[in-house]
Amino acid sequence: MRALVGWAALAGALLASSSAWAAEPGLRVGSKRFTESYVLGEILTQTAARFGPAQHVQGLGNTTVVFNALRQGSIDLYPEYTGTLELEILRHEKAGASLDALNRELAPMGLGVAVPLGFNNTYAIAVSEQKAHDQQLKRIGDLATHRETRFGISHEFLGRADGWPGLAQRYGLPQTPTGLDHGIAYEAVANGQVDAIDIYSTDAKIARYHLRVLEDDRGYFPRYEALILYRLDAAQRAPQAWAALQQLAGRIDADTMIRLNAQAELDGRSFADVARQFLAGSASPKSGASSWADKMFGPDLARLTLQHLMLVFLSVVAACAIGIPLGVLAAESAAGGVLLAAVGVLQTIPSLALLAVLIPVFGRIGTLPALAALFLYALLPIVANTVAGLREVPAGLKTAAQALGLGRAQILHYIELPLAGAVILAGIRSAAVIGVGTATIAAFIGAGGLGERITIGLAVNDHQMLLAGAIPAAVLALLIDGLFRLAERRLRHP
Repeated sequence: MRALVGWAALAGALLASSSAWAAEPGLRVGSKRFTESYVLGEILTQTAARFGPAQHVQGLGNTTVVFNALRQGSIDLYPEYTGTLELEILRHEKAGASLDALNRELAPMGLGVAVPLGFNNTYAIAVSEQKAHDQQLKRIGDLATHRETRFGISHEFLGRADGWPGLAQRYGLPQTPTGLDHGIAYEAVANGQVDAIDIYSTDAKIARYHLRVLEDDRGYFPRYEALILYRLDAAQRAPQAWAALQQLAGRIDADTMIRLNAQAELDGRSFADVARQFLAGSASPKSGASSWADKMFGPDLARLTLQHLMLVFLSVVAACAIGIPLGVLAAESAAGGVLLAAVGVLQTIPSLALLAVLIPVFGRIGTLPALAALFLYALLPIVANTVAGLREVPAGLKTAAQALGLGRAQILHYIELPLAGAVILAGIRSAAVIGVGTATIAAFIGAGGLGERITIGLAVNDHQMLLAGAIPAAVLALLIDGLFRLAERRLRHP
């Protein structure tokens, strides 16, 4: 039990440290999980930061997640597109409403749109130039007669109101697409693994991979003008920062956005550096691509590591506080098997699905739903090992204790739990090590941690950035596993 108190104290210290790193009042700028949104998020954050604290809550996932984060107040603003706002969020039958009309519709939600940035980033369908030449493909409609065409479609586009279902219906496309992360779609079509992909018209990789953008001959895709979707109270709370953001109106045309995307995605420069150069008005990069060492040991390493440890330790301490009593109950109850089965069911829920369920439960994104998910995943090994450890205690010892006049609580405290301690600790070790890996998923809902680097690496297909997140997480898991094994050895052989 003293060990649990120590872990709780460590978790509290980590929480305080993480709060010191992360506590940053002021405007919170969100972004989705693709290159352009990261870059625009940084531009907005750095612009606002000139007039007060501003934080970039980056890579929050798809439109639904980031919009709900805005409505719930977890973020104050984020870059959005008119077509997405009208068709996916507001569920209009067609796009083309004026900003005044959109603001009238958003006002009851406490939201507004403003600051058209100056470019249209529409969806499009692209194939390789070679395939376009071989099959005489010029328009999306041409694909209807080529049933063998393999579509690799981003997961959000598969389910959007302005996405694949409507596109397939408009053009009579008979193909069944494969879901594919946007970050790796270009490499997939270049390697011949798929034939056609959905793209953004400002993607930097269109020219790099020699793709032909097919003409939208039936006018399916509307215009997707980039602008800021924001909370009305944020503009009132930070008037100077909001005035600075309004100065960005019309400053980014399509060619500029393609260039900024290329600097981040093709040249390997950080989003922050790309945004800084743009805002400074510099025509040429002030720094080159980040090396692997720069990414691995970057200034965010300490902050992300502390956030990661905080998520793991708080969830495991909470799981110990609930799981050990549950294990005691299961060991002594005839319904123990049912209780174990119920806890085991929690392990079968996919982590992303569980996070998606917990966001509306808690009414926010970030640390709280992430901790809840990690807590639920940590329960099974702790409960199961508590049951196993208690059932290994010789019945004769308990009988002798009863004969000496010890009560049930005393027997549990002085005999059963100490003897079962090593087995219980092994369960806590499993929960902690599993938690280190699972905690990387928390970055998808803005909870931070080393998974933040992994989500960026996935978004821009940057293997170095992926490793810069995966390797420290693996090292943490090994260190935690080693420390727990030492503790188990001391318990078994004091």
